[in-house]
Amino acid sequence: MIQSYDSYEMSIRERLFYTACAGVFIFAIAFIFYRSVVFSLLLTPLALLYPRIKTKEIIKRRKKELNIQFKDMLYSLASSVSAGRTIEHAFKEALRDLSVLYPEPSTFILVEIKRIISRLDMNETLEHALSEFAERASLEDVDNFVSVINISKRSGGNISAIIRNTSAIISDRIEVGQEVDMMLAERKFEQKVLNAVPVLMILLLSVSSPEYIYPVFSTVAGRLTMSVSIILIAAAWFISSKVCDIKL
Repeated sequence: MIQSYDSYEMSIRERLFYTACAGVFIFAIAFIFYRSVVFSLLLTPLALLYPRIKTKEIIKRRKKELNIQFKDMLYSLASSVSAGRTIEHAFKEALRDLSVLYPEPSTFILVEIKRIISRLDMNETLEHALSEFAERASLEDVDNFVSVINISKRSGGNISAIIRNTSAIISDRIEVGQEVDMMLAERKFEQKVLNAVPVLMILLLSVSSPEYIYPVFSTVAGRLTMSVSIILIAAAWFISSKVCDIKL
């Protein structure tokens, strides 16, 4: 059974790698703001939370990749049915077409098409094979396409025209999403730069004017100020990430 795209199980090696990276990052940031090895080490265990955050990022990236690959599959299907092939045979043509575009056999859409073809060869209905794919993909565009195919199969409509029109609409929608992502890329880069500025300022002052910033690291008021600063930086990062996370 192929795993759902809404879940991802990290290997032990991946967990150790991401936890180690997060631990080094947290220790470095804590040391920059507090100049205390002990306190930095006390905060380092927060790195254990990072694999869960990274898992969500991986799931999001995998689904975005699948959505883009799905658009390419729609183009191939629309071309095949326009040439007079049945929708079942169109999937075999799509596998050949996309194998050229995506040489890696483990590419998500290639695995999915092979699975659909395999189920068709076992005399399962196309509707059942596609519904199983849509259930695991958990993508609105896939759900819409499968619903249209199922309805057209049951109603006996002009499936060739339906697939062409549906493919065009869904492909346009996916392309709009890609354009939005490109437009937001610059803003996301600016977000990262702005979030890094406070840290760079602390480093700059520590190097250029150590006696000026020394009270911040050696007094209770200074440490409280640094703690509030870290909280505000984290809040700014969280809010800016949500603002840039536009769902179409």
